[in-house]
Amino acid sequence: MQYPVMYAVGTVLTFIITVLAERKLIPVLASKKMGQKILEIGPRWHKNKEGTPTMGGLAFIAASCITGAAMCVYIGVMRGAAAAAPLIMTLAMALASGLIGMIDDRAKLRKKRNEGLTAPQKFLLQLVLSGLYLLGMRLIGAINTSMRIPFTGIHLELGIFYYIIALLLLCGVMNSVNLTDGIDGLASSVTSVVALFFGAAAFFTGKTDPSLAAVSALMLGSCTGFFVYNAYPARVFMGDTGSLFLGGLVVGAAFLADNPLIVIICGLVYICETASDILQVGYFKLTHGKRLFKMAPIHHHFEQCGWSERKIVAVFTVATVLFCAAAWFGL
Repeated sequence: MQYPVMYAVGTVLTFIITVLAERKLIPVLASKKMGQKILEIGPRWHKNKEGTPTMGGLAFIAASCITGAAMCVYIGVMRGAAAAAPLIMTLAMALASGLIGMIDDRAKLRKKRNEGLTAPQKFLLQLVLSGLYLLGMRLIGAINTSMRIPFTGIHLELGIFYYIIALLLLCGVMNSVNLTDGIDGLASSVTSVVALFFGAAAFFTGKTDPSLAAVSALMLGSCTGFFVYNAYPARVFMGDTGSLFLGGLVVGAAFLADNPLIVIICGLVYICETASDILQVGYFKLTHGKRLFKMAPIHHHFEQCGWSERKIVAVFTVATVLFCAAAWFGL
Protein backbone atom coordinates (compact mmCIF):
# COMPACT_ATOMS: atom_id res chain seq x y z
CA MET A 1 0.00 0.00 0.00
CA GLN A 2 3.03 2.32 0.21
CA TYR A 3 2.83 3.62 -3.37
CA PRO A 4 -0.87 4.60 -3.30
CA VAL A 5 -0.04 6.58 -0.15
CA MET A 6 2.94 8.16 -1.95
CA TYR A 7 0.63 9.08 -4.84
CA ALA A 8 -1.97 10.67 -2.54
CA VAL A 9 0.58 12.54 -0.44
CA GLY A 10 2.50 13.66 -3.53
CA THR A 11 -0.66 15.01 -5.16
CA VAL A 12 -1.78 16.90 -2.06
CA LEU A 13 1.69 18.27 -1.35
CA THR A 14 2.15 19.49 -4.92
CA PHE A 15 -1.31 21.09 -4.81
CA ILE A 16 -0.61 22.93 -1.54
CA ILE A 17 2.83 24.18 -2.61
CA THR A 18 1.44 25.31 -5.97
CA VAL A 19 -1.40 27.27 -4.36
CA LEU A 20 0.89 28.92 -1.81
CA ALA A 21 3.67 29.66 -4.31
CA GLU A 22 1.26 31.05 -6.91
CA ARG A 23 -0.25 33.45 -4.36
CA LYS A 24 3.24 34.88 -3.75
CA LEU A 25 4.28 34.76 -7.41
CA ILE A 26 1.36 36.66 -8.98
CA PRO A 27 2.14 40.06 -7.39
CA VAL A 28 5.83 39.61 -8.23
CA LEU A 29 5.04 38.95 -11.89
CA ALA A 30 2.64 41.92 -11.93
CA SER A 31 5.20 44.26 -10.35
CA LYS A 32 7.77 43.28 -12.97
CA LYS A 33 5.17 43.95 -15.69
CA MET A 34 5.41 40.37 -16.95
CA GLY A 35 1.97 40.55 -18.53
CA GLN A 36 0.52 38.56 -21.41
CA LYS A 37 0.47 40.17 -24.85
CA ILE A 38 -2.63 39.39 -26.92
CA LEU A 39 -2.51 38.80 -30.68
CA GLU A 40 -4.40 41.34 -32.79
CA ILE A 41 -5.95 38.49 -34.79
CA GLY A 42 -7.38 36.88 -31.64
CA PRO A 43 -10.95 37.19 -30.37
CA ARG A 44 -11.58 40.87 -29.59
CA TRP A 45 -12.79 40.10 -26.06
CA HIS A 46 -9.38 38.58 -25.28
CA LYS A 47 -8.02 42.13 -25.25
CA ASN A 48 -9.42 42.34 -21.72
CA LYS A 49 -6.80 39.76 -20.75
CA GLU A 50 -3.90 41.96 -21.89
CA GLY A 51 -1.46 42.48 -19.04
CA THR A 52 -2.56 39.43 -17.00
CA PRO A 53 0.63 38.04 -15.40
CA THR A 54 2.17 35.17 -17.34
CA MET A 55 4.84 32.55 -16.54
CA GLY A 56 2.70 31.44 -13.59
CA GLY A 57 3.78 27.89 -14.41
CA LEU A 58 6.93 28.63 -12.40
CA ALA A 59 4.91 27.99 -9.23
CA PHE A 60 3.89 24.43 -10.09
CA ILE A 61 7.31 23.70 -11.59
CA ALA A 62 8.84 24.61 -8.22
CA ALA A 63 6.22 22.50 -6.44
CA SER A 64 6.94 19.56 -8.75
CA CYS A 65 10.68 19.83 -8.11
CA ILE A 66 10.20 19.79 -4.34
CA THR A 67 7.67 16.95 -4.29
CA GLY A 68 9.41 15.09 -7.10
CA ALA A 69 12.72 15.13 -5.24
CA ALA A 70 11.02 13.73 -2.14
CA MET A 71 9.37 10.95 -4.16
CA CYS A 72 12.68 10.10 -5.87
CA VAL A 73 14.25 9.62 -2.45
CA TYR A 74 11.29 7.55 -1.26
CA ILE A 75 11.33 5.26 -4.31
CA GLY A 76 15.11 4.93 -4.00
CA VAL A 77 14.82 3.87 -0.38
CA MET A 78 12.00 1.42 -1.06
CA ARG A 79 13.29 -0.16 -4.29
CA GLY A 80 16.86 1.02 -4.76
CA ALA A 81 18.36 3.95 -6.65
CA ALA A 82 17.85 2.34 -10.07
CA ALA A 83 14.06 2.27 -9.56
CA ALA A 84 13.97 6.07 -9.27
CA ALA A 85 15.99 6.63 -12.46
CA PRO A 86 12.99 6.77 -14.89
CA LEU A 87 11.29 9.37 -12.66
CA ILE A 88 14.47 11.45 -12.48
CA MET A 89 14.92 11.25 -16.26
CA THR A 90 11.30 12.21 -16.98
CA LEU A 91 11.25 15.08 -14.50
CA ALA A 92 14.54 16.40 -15.93
CA MET A 93 13.07 16.25 -19.45
CA ALA A 94 9.94 18.13 -18.35
CA LEU A 95 12.07 20.77 -16.59
CA ALA A 96 14.18 21.25 -19.72
CA SER A 97 10.98 21.56 -21.76
CA GLY A 98 9.76 24.20 -19.31
CA LEU A 99 13.09 25.99 -19.72
CA ILE A 100 12.51 26.18 -23.48
CA GLY A 101 9.12 27.68 -22.69
CA MET A 102 10.70 30.18 -20.31
CA ILE A 103 13.14 31.31 -23.00
CA ASP A 104 10.16 31.74 -25.33
CA ASP A 105 8.16 33.68 -22.73
CA ARG A 106 11.08 35.96 -21.93
CA ALA A 107 11.57 36.69 -25.63
CA LYS A 108 7.88 37.64 -25.97
CA LEU A 109 8.10 39.96 -22.98
CA ARG A 110 11.30 41.53 -24.25
CA LYS A 111 9.81 42.14 -27.72
CA LYS A 112 6.50 43.27 -26.13
CA ARG A 113 4.48 41.13 -28.51
CA ASN A 114 3.18 37.57 -28.60
CA GLU A 115 6.08 36.27 -30.69
CA GLY A 116 9.06 34.63 -29.01
CA LEU A 117 11.25 31.90 -30.43
CA THR A 118 10.67 31.08 -34.08
CA ALA A 119 9.03 27.73 -34.86
CA PRO A 120 12.30 26.25 -36.24
CA GLN A 121 14.24 27.41 -33.17
CA LYS A 122 11.72 25.89 -30.76
CA PHE A 123 11.46 22.64 -32.75
CA LEU A 124 15.24 22.23 -32.90
CA LEU A 125 15.56 22.67 -29.12
CA GLN A 126 12.72 20.20 -28.52
CA LEU A 127 14.23 17.72 -30.96
CA VAL A 128 17.57 17.79 -29.14
CA LEU A 129 15.83 17.47 -25.77
CA SER A 130 13.70 14.55 -26.99
CA GLY A 131 16.75 12.79 -28.38
CA LEU A 132 18.60 13.16 -25.08
CA TYR A 133 15.57 11.84 -23.17
CA LEU A 134 15.31 8.76 -25.38
CA LEU A 135 19.04 8.16 -25.08
CA GLY A 136 18.89 8.43 -21.30
CA MET A 137 15.85 6.17 -21.03
CA ARG A 138 17.53 3.57 -23.25
CA LEU A 139 20.74 3.66 -21.20
CA ILE A 140 18.87 2.95 -17.97
CA GLY A 141 16.83 0.20 -19.64
CA ALA A 142 13.47 1.98 -19.36
CA ILE A 143 12.69 1.67 -23.09
CA ASN A 144 13.64 -0.55 -26.00
CA THR A 145 12.78 -0.51 -29.71
CA SER A 146 9.55 -2.49 -29.34
CA MET A 147 6.37 -0.40 -29.42
CA ARG A 148 3.02 -1.55 -28.10
CA ILE A 149 0.04 -1.06 -30.40
CA PRO A 150 -2.99 -0.03 -28.27
CA PHE A 151 -6.04 -2.35 -28.26
CA THR A 152 -4.15 -5.19 -29.97
CA GLY A 153 -1.74 -6.61 -27.40
CA ILE A 154 0.85 -6.56 -30.17
CA HIS A 155 4.42 -5.32 -29.65
CA LEU A 156 6.13 -4.34 -32.91
CA GLU A 157 9.91 -4.44 -33.10
CA LEU A 158 10.63 -1.22 -35.00
CA GLY A 159 14.39 -0.86 -34.71
CA ILE A 160 15.55 2.64 -35.71
CA PHE A 161 11.98 3.58 -36.66
CA TYR A 162 11.03 3.44 -32.98
CA TYR A 163 13.19 6.48 -32.32
CA ILE A 164 11.76 8.40 -35.29
CA ILE A 165 8.20 7.80 -34.07
CA ALA A 166 9.20 8.54 -30.47
CA LEU A 167 10.87 11.84 -31.42
CA LEU A 168 7.79 12.98 -33.33
CA LEU A 169 5.55 11.92 -30.45
CA LEU A 170 7.62 13.76 -27.83
CA CYS A 171 7.83 17.01 -29.80
CA GLY A 172 4.24 16.75 -30.99
CA VAL A 173 2.66 16.21 -27.59
CA MET A 174 4.71 18.95 -25.91
CA ASN A 175 3.55 21.44 -28.54
CA SER A 176 -0.03 20.15 -28.51
CA VAL A 177 -0.38 20.76 -24.77
CA ASN A 178 1.09 24.21 -25.39
CA LEU A 179 -1.56 24.96 -28.04
CA THR A 180 -4.32 23.77 -25.71
CA ASP A 181 -3.40 26.49 -23.23
CA GLY A 182 -5.38 29.15 -25.05
CA ILE A 183 -8.30 29.97 -22.76
CA ASP A 184 -8.72 30.18 -19.00
CA GLY A 185 -8.51 26.83 -17.25
CA LEU A 186 -8.47 24.64 -20.38
CA ALA A 187 -5.00 23.07 -20.27
CA SER A 188 -5.10 22.51 -16.52
CA SER A 189 -8.58 20.91 -16.64
CA VAL A 190 -7.84 18.57 -19.54
CA THR A 191 -4.44 17.61 -18.12
CA SER A 192 -5.95 16.87 -14.70
CA VAL A 193 -8.09 14.18 -16.33
CA VAL A 194 -5.10 12.78 -18.25
CA ALA A 195 -3.14 12.74 -14.97
CA LEU A 196 -5.90 10.70 -13.30
CA PHE A 197 -5.83 8.28 -16.23
CA PHE A 198 -2.10 7.65 -15.92
CA GLY A 199 -2.43 7.47 -12.14
CA ALA A 200 -4.98 4.69 -12.51
CA ALA A 201 -2.73 2.99 -15.07
CA ALA A 202 0.11 2.98 -12.55
CA PHE A 203 -1.89 0.86 -10.09
CA PHE A 204 -4.53 -1.11 -11.96
CA THR A 205 -2.84 -2.61 -15.02
CA GLY A 206 -1.11 -5.59 -13.47
CA LYS A 207 1.94 -4.01 -11.88
CA THR A 208 2.58 -0.99 -9.69
CA ASP A 209 4.86 1.52 -11.41
CA PRO A 210 6.14 4.02 -8.83
CA SER A 211 7.67 6.38 -11.41
CA LEU A 212 4.42 6.59 -13.38
CA ALA A 213 2.48 7.09 -10.14
CA ALA A 214 4.85 9.90 -9.12
CA VAL A 215 4.64 11.73 -12.46
CA SER A 216 0.84 11.42 -12.41
CA ALA A 217 0.73 12.86 -8.88
CA LEU A 218 2.90 15.81 -9.94
CA MET A 219 0.63 16.51 -12.92
CA LEU A 220 -2.57 16.28 -10.91
CA GLY A 221 -1.33 18.41 -8.01
CA SER A 222 0.13 21.01 -10.37
CA CYS A 223 -2.96 21.34 -12.54
CA THR A 224 -5.53 21.44 -9.74
CA GLY A 225 -3.43 23.89 -7.74
CA PHE A 226 -2.93 26.16 -10.73
CA PHE A 227 -6.62 25.97 -11.66
CA VAL A 228 -7.42 27.85 -8.43
CA TYR A 229 -5.92 30.96 -10.05
CA ASN A 230 -6.39 30.14 -13.75
CA ALA A 231 -10.12 29.36 -13.79
CA TYR A 232 -12.20 31.97 -15.63
CA PRO A 233 -11.58 34.85 -15.16
CA ALA A 234 -7.89 33.98 -14.88
CA ARG A 235 -5.65 35.88 -12.48
CA VAL A 236 -2.52 34.38 -14.04
CA PHE A 237 -1.47 32.40 -17.11
CA MET A 238 0.98 29.49 -17.02
CA GLY A 239 2.78 30.70 -20.15
CA ASP A 240 4.82 28.47 -22.42
CA THR A 241 6.94 27.88 -19.32
CA GLY A 242 4.14 25.96 -17.67
CA SER A 243 2.44 24.40 -20.70
CA LEU A 244 5.65 22.92 -22.14
CA PHE A 245 6.56 21.56 -18.70
CA LEU A 246 3.14 19.88 -18.47
CA GLY A 247 3.54 18.61 -22.03
CA GLY A 248 6.80 16.96 -21.01
CA LEU A 249 5.11 15.25 -18.06
CA VAL A 250 2.17 14.07 -20.18
CA VAL A 251 4.28 12.44 -22.90
CA GLY A 252 6.79 11.20 -20.33
CA ALA A 253 3.97 9.42 -18.52
CA ALA A 254 3.07 7.59 -21.73
CA PHE A 255 6.64 6.31 -22.06
CA LEU A 256 6.71 5.30 -18.39
CA ALA A 257 3.49 3.35 -19.01
CA ASP A 258 5.39 1.48 -21.77
CA ASN A 259 2.63 2.52 -24.16
CA PRO A 260 3.69 5.76 -25.90
CA LEU A 261 0.94 5.68 -28.53
CA ILE A 262 -1.79 5.64 -25.86
CA VAL A 263 -1.24 9.38 -25.38
CA ILE A 264 -2.80 9.96 -28.80
CA ILE A 265 -6.07 8.50 -27.48
CA CYS A 266 -6.22 9.76 -23.89
CA GLY A 267 -4.85 13.12 -25.08
CA LEU A 268 -7.03 13.37 -28.18
CA VAL A 269 -8.10 16.89 -27.22
CA TYR A 270 -4.46 17.97 -27.50
CA ILE A 271 -4.17 16.25 -30.88
CA CYS A 272 -7.36 17.90 -32.17
CA GLU A 273 -6.01 21.31 -31.15
CA THR A 274 -2.84 20.75 -33.19
CA ALA A 275 -4.64 19.14 -36.11
CA SER A 276 -7.06 22.08 -36.37
CA ASP A 277 -4.13 24.49 -36.47
CA ILE A 278 -2.33 22.51 -39.18
CA LEU A 279 -5.50 22.10 -41.24
CA GLN A 280 -6.29 25.81 -40.94
CA VAL A 281 -2.85 26.86 -42.20
CA GLY A 282 -2.85 24.27 -44.99
CA TYR A 283 -6.35 25.14 -46.17
CA PHE A 284 -5.56 28.87 -46.04
CA LYS A 285 -2.55 28.38 -48.31
CA LEU A 286 -4.30 26.01 -50.73
CA THR A 287 -7.35 28.25 -51.16
CA HIS A 288 -5.39 31.53 -51.15
CA GLY A 289 -6.99 33.03 -48.08
CA LYS A 290 -10.08 30.95 -47.20
CA ARG A 291 -10.46 29.51 -43.69
CA LEU A 292 -11.59 26.04 -42.70
CA PHE A 293 -12.42 27.18 -39.16
CA LYS A 294 -13.48 30.57 -37.90
CA MET A 295 -10.22 30.53 -35.93
CA ALA A 296 -7.63 28.00 -34.85
CA PRO A 297 -6.77 26.19 -32.63
CA ILE A 298 -10.23 24.65 -32.40
CA HIS A 299 -11.15 26.11 -28.99
CA HIS A 300 -11.04 29.59 -30.57
CA HIS A 301 -13.41 28.38 -33.30
CA PHE A 302 -15.98 27.53 -30.64
CA GLU A 303 -15.40 30.91 -29.01
CA GLN A 304 -16.19 32.58 -32.32
CA CYS A 305 -19.35 30.44 -32.49
CA GLY A 306 -20.51 32.05 -29.26
CA TRP A 307 -19.46 29.46 -26.70
CA SER A 308 -18.30 30.85 -23.35
CA GLU A 309 -14.87 29.92 -22.03
CA ARG A 310 -16.51 27.99 -19.19
CA LYS A 311 -18.57 25.95 -21.66
CA ILE A 312 -15.54 25.12 -23.81
CA VAL A 313 -13.56 24.01 -20.75
CA ALA A 314 -16.48 21.86 -19.53
CA VAL A 315 -17.07 20.21 -22.93
CA PHE A 316 -13.38 19.58 -23.63
CA THR A 317 -12.90 18.16 -20.12
CA VAL A 318 -15.87 15.78 -20.47
CA ALA A 319 -14.54 14.78 -23.91
CA THR A 320 -11.18 13.97 -22.29
CA VAL A 321 -12.93 11.79 -19.70
CA LEU A 322 -14.52 9.84 -22.57
CA PHE A 323 -11.23 9.59 -24.48
CA CYS A 324 -9.47 8.33 -21.36
CA ALA A 325 -12.23 5.76 -20.78
CA ALA A 326 -11.69 4.51 -24.33
CA ALA A 327 -7.90 4.55 -23.90
CA TRP A 328 -8.22 2.37 -20.80
CA PHE A 329 -9.05 -0.59 -23.05
CA GLY A 330 -5.87 0.07 -25.01
CA LEU A 331 -3.51 -0.24 -22.05
